[in-house]
Amino acid sequence: MRNKKVMNLTQGAMIAACYVVLCLVFEPISYGGVQVRIAEALTILPIFTSAAIPGLFVGCIIANIIGGGIVLDIVFGSIATLIGAIGTYMLRNRSRWLAPVAPILANTFIVPFVIYYGYGTPIPIPLLMLTIGAGEIIGCGVLGLLLAKALEKTHAGLFRIQTR
Repeated sequence: MRNKKVMNLTQGAMIAACYVVLCLVFEPISYGGVQVRIAEALTILPIFTSAAIPGLFVGCIIANIIGGGIVLDIVFGSIATLIGAIGTYMLRNRSRWLAPVAPILANTFIVPFVIYYGYGTPIPIPLLMLTIGAGEIIGCGVLGLLLAKALEKTHAGLFRIQTR
């Protein structure tokens, strides 16, 4: 039992660190009204391990703090990622194609309000939903599904598919 807790904590910490690093490496496209947050590909990981849920949440909080986000963005942007990760976990036993839907929808409907009201951007909310949604489709949908396929093919020992 203790080994499983240590493994979950370690996996969550590694996922959080990877999320932060990806946001910082791709900083020019990770923040703002038009963004493709490459780190969001990691929101596919809850299909492999429940440790990804807190890992993604903490990683997003840290990335938003380091990225200079305002409190509204740090809180609600991270909650969007948390909702997405939980949704991915809940859809893990269904079609793999459905797994990225939750983070795409959560970010598409939460982040534009943060950008509009929090940062005062003049871009209308429907247009922000379009740009954020498109970025999420690329990050979660395309890159996330590619990541899942790669992990499944390589039988990555760190991430074993959970069936419960």
